[in-house]
Amino acid sequence: MRNNLKTLLRDQSGAVTVDWIVLTAAVVALAAVTFASLQSESGGVGVSLGEYLSTLPVGAKD
Repeated sequence: MRNNLKTLLRDQSGAVTVDWIVLTAAVVALAAVTFASLQSESGGVGVSLGEYLSTLPVGAKD
């Protein structure tokens, strides 16, 4: 039983998988924070652009 426990604790085969999971989670969290930051900073730009474009005349010239 003791030898099985020592073998299990020394086994490194899953360590790379755990590293990739942690790294992927960090990248996803960073992307989410960046998106939230950009969205809050540029919230009124789309509305302002839409309002400006709606005031422009559209039609064929004679």
